[in-house]
Amino acid sequence: MVCRRVLGGRAAASFTAAACAVLTFTVPCGEAVAAGQPRPQQRPMALPAANGDVLSSEPGVFHLDPLKAFKAKATAHRIMYRTTDRAGKPIAVTGTVLNPTTSPHAQRPIVAFAPGTQGLADKCAPSRQLAEGTEYEALPIKRLLDQGYAVVVTDYQGLGTPGVHTYMTREAQGRAVLDSVRAAQRLDAAHLPDAGPVALYGYSQGGGATASAAELAPTYAPELKIKGAVVGAPPADMNKVADSMDGSAYGAFFNYALSGLATAYGIDIDPYLTAHGRRVTNDLRDNLCTTQALAKYPFLNSRFLTVDGRPLTERLKRAPWDRIVADQQLGKRKPAVPVLLSHSALDDVVPQQVGKNLAADWCRRGTTVKFTGNHIPGHIAATEATSAEGIPWLADRFAGRTATKTC
Repeated sequence: MVCRRVLGGRAAASFTAAACAVLTFTVPCGEAVAAGQPRPQQRPMALPAANGDVLSSEPGVFHLDPLKAFKAKATAHRIMYRTTDRAGKPIAVTGTVLNPTTSPHAQRPIVAFAPGTQGLADKCAPSRQLAEGTEYEALPIKRLLDQGYAVVVTDYQGLGTPGVHTYMTREAQGRAVLDSVRAAQRLDAAHLPDAGPVALYGYSQGGGATASAAELAPTYAPELKIKGAVVGAPPADMNKVADSMDGSAYGAFFNYALSGLATAYGIDIDPYLTAHGRRVTNDLRDNLCTTQALAKYPFLNSRFLTVDGRPLTERLKRAPWDRIVADQQLGKRKPAVPVLLSHSALDDVVPQQVGKNLAADWCRRGTTVKFTGNHIPGHIAATEATSAEGIPWLADRFAGRTATKTC
């Protein structure tokens, strides 16, 4: 049995009257919801008029460790805001706006932080993990806050909101990132400039989402004053990344992509899968975040999940998947802002050549691109190089210095 209720107590005070009119929350009867914690599944009944408009907000928290011994020196607000999905349909997504307690900037910049692969289950939403102290990208987020930048972190479509997370869907991810900036600017409680300087930042899935946002911005969000984009290890070519990933230590990520793209394009993948394949896929969708998934399903190979014993990478080359994969290709559109693209030669998830090809494609279109390679072993460890290079690079962009290029 469940009780449907609008939030009560202190948390309710942080919701506008309009938000309370359109939101209800499904909570087991008698279940307490701690103040500042992410709420259970949210069901928006209506949406505001414009992309980036805030449906609701509530005070949040950003813990730096699972023991919750350390909090970031920033105010936090968990938000629900309007964006659009791949097909242009208005949807609600959640996110977190973080504002450092002190800043040297007269007009505080906002950095849209696009998170890397979190998982597909609602419990994996970055807003939840920031509160729980389990967000594995907490350090680069903290470093941005330490520079005096406000940071907004989207949960993307389907993480913390109804439906399957549309993992690796280019347009939905890019729009969610851009609309998160609009939402941060419009959130009265955050006290951020509504037309101030902005930057984009992301690694891995977040690198792809950031690249997409940079490509979409000139037409989707031309009013945003974006100064630059930091793009780390972007999965810009799905065919090449799928071939590298399927059967690897990160094989669960390929399954994520299959589920996410199938959801975005309305495809039922159950007929492709054996009973075992469906169990694995449902487990990854409903129960496991990234570290748990990699530990439980290392070297997951799709050929052991399919009814015909063939890897699903073969299907990507046939209709309708060939068109879907082509839709996700980055590099066909021109970012109007400088880009720093960082990628390790020893990346074991996204081959460095994929990043090099994206940089070359953007260069040919006239974008100012600085490509930086490194030899840090492993996809996860190389996040440090992107952070170490990206934060000083962003400081130069906000200071108005001319960006160099390697084109």
